[in-house]
Amino acid sequence: MARRQPTFKPYHQQQLMLLPPSLDELIPKDHACRVINDVINSISLEPLHAAYHTIGSSSYHPQMLLKVLVYGYVSNIYSSRKLEAACKESIYFIGAARRFLSSMSYPDHNTINRFRGVRLKDALRKIFEEVVLLLAQEGLLSIEEVYTDGTKIEANANKYTFVWRNAIATNKEKIKKQLAHIWEYAQSVATAEDSLPDPPDFTTISKEKVQDTVDKLNQVLGKKENIDKKMKAKLGYVTKHYPSNIARYEQQEAILGDRNSYSKTDPDATFMRLKEDHMRNGQLKPAYNVQISTSNQFIVNYSLHSNPTDTNTLAGHLDQYENSFGSSLKSITADAGYGSEENYTLLEEKQIAAYVKYGLFDKRQHNSFNKKHPFSADKLHYNLQGDHYICPMGQKMRYIGNKISRTTTGLFKVPGCTKLLTAVNVL
Repeated sequence: MARRQPTFKPYHQQQLMLLPPSLDELIPKDHACRVINDVINSISLEPLHAAYHTIGSSSYHPQMLLKVLVYGYVSNIYSSRKLEAACKESIYFIGAARRFLSSMSYPDHNTINRFRGVRLKDALRKIFEEVVLLLAQEGLLSIEEVYTDGTKIEANANKYTFVWRNAIATNKEKIKKQLAHIWEYAQSVATAEDSLPDPPDFTTISKEKVQDTVDKLNQVLGKKENIDKKMKAKLGYVTKHYPSNIARYEQQEAILGDRNSYSKTDPDATFMRLKEDHMRNGQLKPAYNVQISTSNQFIVNYSLHSNPTDTNTLAGHLDQYENSFGSSLKSITADAGYGSEENYTLLEEKQIAAYVKYGLFDKRQHNSFNKKHPFSADKLHYNLQGDHYICPMGQKMRYIGNKISRTTTGLFKVPGCTKLLTAVNVL
C-alpha cells in the first residue's frame, strides 16, 4: 500500500502575478509604521525645510527621512548603517517612508547621519512641539496638567579627563603663595636702586597680574649675581608655567560657569552620581540631568540641565515649557526632590497648583519621628501679641538673632522657624 504524502500550500517561485500586491496590502492595519506615517503627515515641517539650501542638487525629502528615523527608534534601530539596510530590506520601513512618495529612493548611512546630526538638530524641538499639540487636539493628553521627574543620563565622554572648580582654586592658592614667597626673597636682597614696590595684592588673581609680577621679579633678581640657586630655579619654573597656567584656569572657569566640574571630552557634561553604580563606590561620572514632564504617559516637555540636583532645575524646565507653548501650567505633580522654598514661591507666583512634597513630609507623618524630635520648629507655637515662640513645654523662647545664607541659585534664606513654618504653610 502506497504511503500517503503530506499536503503543502502552493509554492511556486517562478509564478507570475497579473496584479502584484501593494505595500498597503502587505502591512497590517494596526502596525506602528502606519501611525508614524499618519502623524508625520499631519504636522508642519517648515522648521525642518529651513535647514536645506535653496541651490544645488536635490535632496532626499525630509518627511521621508524623518519617518525612517522615528520608526527606526521605535523599533530599537539606531545605527545609520542598520537603518540604511532596513530601508532596502524591511517592508515596514518602505511602507512608512515611501507609501505616499513618488519614487522608491534608498538613503545611505551618510545621508541619514547628516540628516539627524545637521538638518534635524535645530528643528527637532519644533517638530516635537507640533506632535504634542496634535496629540492634545486629539484628546490623548493634557498640556496643562503634568507630572515631572528627572533622570541622569551618562554622557559619551571620558570618565578620567575632568576639571574641578576646587582643584582650580587650590592651584591658584599655590600660585599666590609661591609668588609671595619669591617676592619676600626679592625684597630681602633688593637694594634701594631696585625700587621694588610692596607685594602685589592677590585677593583676585588674573593672567595680567601674574605676568606683571613675574616680569618685576625677573627684573630685580635677574641682574643679581649671588642669589640662591633654589630660588633661581623656582623663578625659572614660575616664569615658564604660571602665566600660561592662569590663562588656562581662566578659560576653564569660563566653561564651568556655575558648575563645579566638567568633562574635557564633553565640556557640557557635569560629573554626577548615578544610580547605576555597579561598583558601589560612589564614583562620579559625566552626565546630563534630563527633566521630563508627562501627561497620560506621553512626554509633553523636556529640558536638559547640567545641575545634578532636581531642585534647581524646575525654574528652567518651566521656562522651557512657556517658550514652547506660550502659556503656563495649571498644575504640576512632582516628588520631594523638587520641594524647596524657592520652588514653592516660584509656583505660587506663576499661579500653578503644586502637588510637591518637601523632603521630610513622609517622615513627619509617623509618630516615631515626631517623638524623636519633640522640639522641632513645626512644634513651636507663635504668640502674635507678644511676638515670640512658645515651646511644647509652655516656656517662652528668647530671641537670639537671625542668620541669613544664600543658596546656590542666589536666593537669600533665613534658616530656622520662619523658613520651616513657611514651607509647611505652602503645602
